[in-house]
Amino acid sequence: MGEKFRKTSGVDLKEIIADLNRAYCDEWLAFYAYTYAAQAVSGQGYEDMQEFLQKIAKEELEHQDEVADMIIKLGGMPTVNFNEIEKNANAPFPMPPKKTDDYEKIIEFVLDAEGGAIETYRKIAKKTFGKEDVVYQLVTHILGEEVNHEEMFENLK
Repeated sequence: MGEKFRKTSGVDLKEIIADLNRAYCDEWLAFYAYTYAAQAVSGQGYEDMQEFLQKIAKEELEHQDEVADMIIKLGGMPTVNFNEIEKNANAPFPMPPKKTDDYEKIIEFVLDAEGGAIETYRKIAKKTFGKEDVVYQLVTHILGEEVNHEEMFENLK
């Protein structure tokens, strides 16, 4: 983004970059957790649960990419050291359930993680609403997808 854009932004871009960087780390953790859960899921009808988890994992990776792109456009750099991902995230790694055939626990695990993502993107949306339209559009787009993930798994209950 251009210099004029940065100078006329109605928000503290350093703060927004930090918020986005934490969201970026969250997305990496979610991608890994959902990918692992999809690979490990077992039990009767596991293919459906595996498909749901793979779909969400793919979208979390897309979110990570979109957020990284925005961080760079705003003049920052996404967290580079993978060992720092969990440390810099908003929440700890969302640990998948140990019982890979306990679909209720898997659903709870996803709903908890998606709830955290919804909260994160709502906070950034509130900070940028009417002040930073480009970031606001990105985070509301991602927020909408996180809400869809939550609804998809609520419907499995």
